[in-house]
Amino acid sequence: MSMTAPHGSPSAQEVHAGQAIYTRWSLALAYDPVVLGYSNRFLWKCQTKRLLEMYDEYVSSNHLDIGVGTGYFLARCRFPSPRPRLALMDLNPNSLEYAARRTARYQPERYQRNVLEPLQLDVPKFDTIGMNYLLHCMPGALPEKAVVFDHVRPLLNPGGRVFGATLVQGDVPRSVWAQKLMDLYNRKGVFHNERDTVEDLKQALRQRFAESRVTVQGCAALFWAKA
Repeated sequence: MSMTAPHGSPSAQEVHAGQAIYTRWSLALAYDPVVLGYSNRFLWKCQTKRLLEMYDEYVSSNHLDIGVGTGYFLARCRFPSPRPRLALMDLNPNSLEYAARRTARYQPERYQRNVLEPLQLDVPKFDTIGMNYLLHCMPGALPEKAVVFDHVRPLLNPGGRVFGATLVQGDVPRSVWAQKLMDLYNRKGVFHNERDTVEDLKQALRQRFAESRVTVQGCAALFWAKA
């Protein structure tokens, strides 16, 4: 990751803040019960089982996952074949290590990269790319950070699909407590979604992909796009 940023680009400190919370201890003790257990169900109103259903529907046997968290969905989803090619990509080495251990039966490839920058990855392309709960942790508004789609699209085979979910604001329904927590996370730099809207996500996908769809579940925008 470069240590300086051009004018209008996120600083190295902003990029770092969005993933720094994922320490070995927070991944092992807090992420699954707090984020996937409590926040998804009671605050964001997009239950974890809905996100797992998304993986079951779209994941391929030749899959790259970006922003891997604890590897929860990759460890539980139904791959179309028992021995898929699985690759993990994240800026945070703790997340990469944790998710790799959790999915060790698939012998995953690992790539530590900042997807806000062009990706230098000389490997066979993928049929699907997952980006779950990634965009709302990235600095900038959606029209700016949607550059990640430009960076990952060359990694897709023809007809390949990108899918994922991100927490948005704008017109989506949010409880008082959901808004308070989002505000806190934005102040701390864990989230950067104050200006993220469903319409901006739809437009970013339409500009880059032949087909796309966005659906709203609580505070989450679930999306897929086909190259």
